[in-house]
Amino acid sequence: MLRIYGNRALKTLPGNDTRPTAARVREALFNIWQGRIADCRWLDLCTGSGAMGAEALCRGAAEVVGIEKSPEAYAITRENWQKVAQPDQTFSLFRGDVVKQLSRLHGQPFDCIYFDPPYDSELYMPVLERLVALNLLQPTGEIAVEHRPDAWRPVAISGLDLVRQKQYGTTHLAFYRPDLLP
Repeated sequence: MLRIYGNRALKTLPGNDTRPTAARVREALFNIWQGRIADCRWLDLCTGSGAMGAEALCRGAAEVVGIEKSPEAYAITRENWQKVAQPDQTFSLFRGDVVKQLSRLHGQPFDCIYFDPPYDSELYMPVLERLVALNLLQPTGEIAVEHRPDAWRPVAISGLDLVRQKQYGTTHLAFYRPDLLP
């Protein structure tokens, strides 16, 4: 069992296949983004248990969209989001390969995008490049990428600016904003 904002309990998957974002990393991210969450459009990529999207809903996001490949994690995420969403909030969840599923969202930009792939995956660059190509980030929006430095290092990405990096033990967050220069 996992607890989020307001001491709400969420279901998690058994075993180590899904790695929920640590509570202190979740809290730090929501402190950094506290002025962005209310009424935002939130995109949660590689949702796992859906804790990040659930927390965004609890903190007032207007809409949360998620993509998850694992059928078991997809089911847990759907259940967790149904549990916390208020009547005036919407959420949708897509199951499948994150790079392919992003096409469904073409031209529907988000204010906040949280991307936490399996650390040893090769998803970092393909997903970040696809987010830019599909225009999925508002001009004032921001992407947070959770990573372990031995698995991936933040790099320059055409169309995005790396604006800050934070470290919480072995977990790192890289923050990107749209590169608005011509």
